[in-house]
Amino acid sequence: MDIKAGLLNNNKRAAARLITMLENGIEEALDIIKECYHLTGHARIVGITGPPGAGKSTVTDKLAKALRKEGLTVGIIAVDPTSPFTGGAILGDRVRMSDLSTDPGVFIRSMGTRGALGGLSKAAHGAVKVLDIFGMDYIFIETVGVGQSEVDIVKLADTVIMVMVPGLGDDIQAIKAGIMEIGDVFAVNKSDRDGAERTAAEIEAMLDFNKQEDYRPSVVNLIARDNVGVDKLLEAIENHRAYLDASGRYRSRKRDSLRTEVIEIFKENVIRSVARLEEDTNVLEELTESVLERRIDPYTAAARLMDSFTENGV
Repeated sequence: MDIKAGLLNNNKRAAARLITMLENGIEEALDIIKECYHLTGHARIVGITGPPGAGKSTVTDKLAKALRKEGLTVGIIAVDPTSPFTGGAILGDRVRMSDLSTDPGVFIRSMGTRGALGGLSKAAHGAVKVLDIFGMDYIFIETVGVGQSEVDIVKLADTVIMVMVPGLGDDIQAIKAGIMEIGDVFAVNKSDRDGAERTAAEIEAMLDFNKQEDYRPSVVNLIARDNVGVDKLLEAIENHRAYLDASGRYRSRKRDSLRTEVIEIFKENVIRSVARLEEDTNVLEELTESVLERRIDPYTAAARLMDSFTENGV
C-alpha cells in the first residue's frame, strides 16, 4: 500500500498504518509527515483530561456524536496506560466507543503511553498530524488521567476540557492550582450525583482565586451518559476558540506548543545519538565508570560526552 497516497485519499487503513509506524519509530513515517506537513493546521484540537473515573470516554463519545450531527468529521486519540511489565495497553476506549468506530466520519485510535510521562503517548503529536492531514475537522485527545505532573495535554491542545465528578474524595485537593491552570473549560460530569453543585461552586471559587485578565473558563454541569448538558459543553468549546481567535492567543499558543515540540524532538534525537555513539565507542560506559570511581564528576562526564558527539560527527 502507498501510505502517503492512501492518507491523502482518506483511506483509514493508511492513516492507521502510518500512526503505527510512528509508534514504532520507523523513519519512513517521519518522511511522509515532513512531505505533508503543509496540509496541517486546519483541525481543532481538543484535549480531554481529568481524574480516573470522571467519565472522560463518555464525554468524548457524546461530543463526537454531537459534532457528527453537524456534519463535521472527528478524530479521537485515546491514550491508555501501558503495563510496565508487558508493555501492552488495555486500550478499552475502542470498546466503550464501539458504535462510533463504524462511522466513516470518525477515526478512533487507542494508544499506549509506552512509558511516556505527562499523560500522553510519545507518538501523540505525530498521530494528531496524521489525522489533521487526513482531513478531520476536530481531533479529541483523551489522556490517561491527571495528576500534578500530567499536564502535557496543554502543550498540544487548542482547548483543554477538565472533566471533574462529585464524590471522588477531597474535591479541593483534586482541583488544586497546578491542575486548575490547564483547564480552559471545566465539565462537572455525573451531575445527578449528590455534591455536584458543591463541586461546581468549588471550581468557580478556585477560578476566582486564579483569575485571568481577559478569559474566565466556563464551568458546565452535565450528565454525559444521558446526553444532558453536552450541547452547553460544545458551546463552551466554541466560545474558547472564538476567544483565542479574537485575542490573538491562538497563534501565540500554537507558537509555544511548536517550540516545545521542537525541543522534545531534539531531546529524542540526542538520546538516539547517544545510543548510536555508545554502540560504536562505549564512551558512555567508560564515563559512567569514571564517575562511579569519583575520578570525574557527572557534569564533566556530560561535557565530555558532548565533545564525543563532535569528534565522532554524531
